[in-house]
Amino acid sequence: MNRKDGQMEERGYWGSKAEFLLAVAGIVVGLGNVWRFPYLCYKNGGGAFLIPYLVFVVTCGVPLFVLETAMGQYTQEGGITCWHRLCPLAGGIGYAGQLIVLYSCMYYIIILAWALFYLVFSFSSQLPWDSCDNTWNTDDCVNLAAKNLTLNWTTQINSTSSVTEFWERRVLSISGGIEEIGKINWEILLCLIAMWIICYFCVWKGVKSTGKVVYFTATFPYMMLLVLLIRGLTLPGALQGVVFYLYPEPARLSDPQVWMEAGAQILFSYSLGTASLTVLGSYNKYNNNCYRDSLLLCLLNGSTSVVSGFAVFSVLGFMAHKQGVPIEVVAESGPGLAFIAYPQAVAMMPLPQLWAACFFIMIILLGLDTQFVAMEVIMTSVTDLFPMVLRKVGRREIFLLLFCLICFFCQLVMVTELFDYYACSGACLLFLTVFESLAMGWIFGAERMFDAIEDMTRSRPNCIFKLCWKYLTPLVSLASFICSLVEYKPLTFNRSYVYPSWAYALGWLLALSSILLVPGWVLVRLIDGKGSLKQRLLHLCSPDTNLPLTCKQPAEIQEMILTAEMEDLVSSTEENQMKENKNSNTRISCGPSFQ
Repeated sequence: MNRKDGQMEERGYWGSKAEFLLAVAGIVVGLGNVWRFPYLCYKNGGGAFLIPYLVFVVTCGVPLFVLETAMGQYTQEGGITCWHRLCPLAGGIGYAGQLIVLYSCMYYIIILAWALFYLVFSFSSQLPWDSCDNTWNTDDCVNLAAKNLTLNWTTQINSTSSVTEFWERRVLSISGGIEEIGKINWEILLCLIAMWIICYFCVWKGVKSTGKVVYFTATFPYMMLLVLLIRGLTLPGALQGVVFYLYPEPARLSDPQVWMEAGAQILFSYSLGTASLTVLGSYNKYNNNCYRDSLLLCLLNGSTSVVSGFAVFSVLGFMAHKQGVPIEVVAESGPGLAFIAYPQAVAMMPLPQLWAACFFIMIILLGLDTQFVAMEVIMTSVTDLFPMVLRKVGRREIFLLLFCLICFFCQLVMVTELFDYYACSGACLLFLTVFESLAMGWIFGAERMFDAIEDMTRSRPNCIFKLCWKYLTPLVSLASFICSLVEYKPLTFNRSYVYPSWAYALGWLLALSSILLVPGWVLVRLIDGKGSLKQRLLHLCSPDTNLPLTCKQPAEIQEMILTAEMEDLVSSTEENQMKENKNSNTRISCGPSFQ
């Protein structure tokens, strides 16, 4: 039966448990597991880095993962409207989280465009970054993969490798500074358009399409990772790379920067603070065991990070062995690993085209499911905010198209390293997690959240989660947030280029755009409310009465509600008294009735 235009579509659920697990795995297992965790591990003390990493996993990662997933399943709402039902006072957290996801959508897909560009050239008879005979190469170009190459070039300041010149001059077309826009690289632009089209059709039917696509995009990267791991461990010098990756340096644990980077990695890797888990959990049936699912997914995330380190550093060990240099010379993080170090390594292997294709297919699929699931997060949150408008047949597809077009045109001028460093920084996420844990642990109530999880899953979480939600998570996140501000260092490009002052001001404006939404929302709602300040505050701290288990209000909040209602009895006339009690009962079901 064809649906008539204007008919409302159902919100829907995941088609199966596997769809939910793969969708969450797709967004939490991404490029950061492959190109950031291994680098952080070697840089911050090798095996010793696992200590602060595990501390943040226990105190922040797993507790917030369980909390956010349960929030979505409990409310059946997206990242914004879930706060309207649980704790209206904290609604700014939802808006801030979606703004950060929006920022990430605008720069993350650029990485996929670069990877697609490399993948296309991986099928060439000779890899273009394996030669200095191209039009973009300079006279100072050196081909590190060439046989009988001496390493005297490393002492020459002006010498650059062929793979670096391909990256900087062919792919990025780096200009003289941020104030110089430069020309458009049409090949990269075409790759970017192709990735937007792919992401659009992955998301355009909501969970009906997203849930099917993740069967491939979330599983195939593991096959590629396994292939690359086996190949890497069989290369000469692989053992040297693995030892370098995990060799413990306990002295590094005294450095606060090590702990801050461990905390930021947990937040990014687990997709915390952005309501992504909340949105994905909201498509579960109410009785799904989200508690067990969360623990399994956290284990999967951590295991993937560690295994990726073996795959990456075994290849870097081979590269260092081949060149006769220490591994720290070739070790890179982020785009430097994916687009310089690893392409250089595969150029030194037999059948370089095969290994280059495998690597960039893995990069594209790891990034692709993170990208389109993030798009689904925004679409769900906005649709739940305006259901009467966007859930009509055909409206979602149009809105998604507008969203993709707006992001596409904005990123042409906004996507820079500066944008990534500030707008989606760990400090922003740390700030959100502080208030998220306080709102759910104290205002909504950790005990009530325990009851909600038990009601949904028929199993009660470990008491350590209650301790984390109320004390450990906000304290650890706040301490890390303060340290990140104290240890702040202005961003530089290639360790030499310093951005102009206006660029740093723009970066801080992007960071504050999400941070200020949290206190700004509280201020606006308090000013806009009716009644005394205490009445407005209590109203904004009270959950929706239509939620299950709403009457299990924390003792402190229930006592404050009772006190406020008694004050209303004393200060109001009988008629106003009846109206006030009637209005309060429409919102707070656990307060006493005086009618």
